[in-house]
Amino acid sequence: MDLLSVSFLVNYFGRQDTVDKADIAPILLKKGETQVALYGLGSVRDERLNRMWQGKKVRFQKPSEGEWFNMFALHQNRDISNRGSKNCVHETMIPEWMDLIVWGHEKECLIQPRESVVGTFRITQPGSSIATSLLAGESTRKHVGVLDIRHNQFRLTPIPLIQVRSFMIGEVSLNGQDLDPEDPKIDYQVTDFLANEVKVLIHDVKEKRQDLLIEAKEQGNDYEEQ
Repeated sequence: MDLLSVSFLVNYFGRQDTVDKADIAPILLKKGETQVALYGLGSVRDERLNRMWQGKKVRFQKPSEGEWFNMFALHQNRDISNRGSKNCVHETMIPEWMDLIVWGHEKECLIQPRESVVGTFRITQPGSSIATSLLAGESTRKHVGVLDIRHNQFRLTPIPLIQVRSFMIGEVSLNGQDLDPEDPKIDYQVTDFLANEVKVLIHDVKEKRQDLLIEAKEQGNDYEEQ
């Protein structure tokens, strides 16, 4: 990433050069009467970042004057799935004066902005653009979004990604099935049972794919399957 940045191929922001504190300065964007302060925080080891936050060594520089729409993009674990207090960033750690949080790193696509537990800002979680692991969150529909900002108001329009490889995940239990563990052909029976479950998933993912294409066409995307 550093090489791409110095070659002017990407705009890399949010990097922290020190290991014991984080001083986050915004990129200031202006267009007409709208002013946006874009803050960024790249990936930092969770335990170290948590210690810095608890020690009040994470500081955000605010513009000296004017009314700004404050947006914070970070690439860290979110406080979900019982990760523990030190293995993620808690929403309560983020300054209350932020307006919108773009939460990276997480796999599941939760593109629609949702109210934070703090109640003063909203959070959008774009998720990964392709399935990168065998997790239930990866089976949800993938989106990108177009963000419109005017003064201190914003609108995020989700755009479904229609060329992403379809992915389904399910759970099965042999308990309660009509299977006799003493049957000498039990292996074949279990294989047949699992094969039928896979066929159901394949059928479901095909229907899911068709629904996605229909929705995309309604939104003006005339992509056709090859």
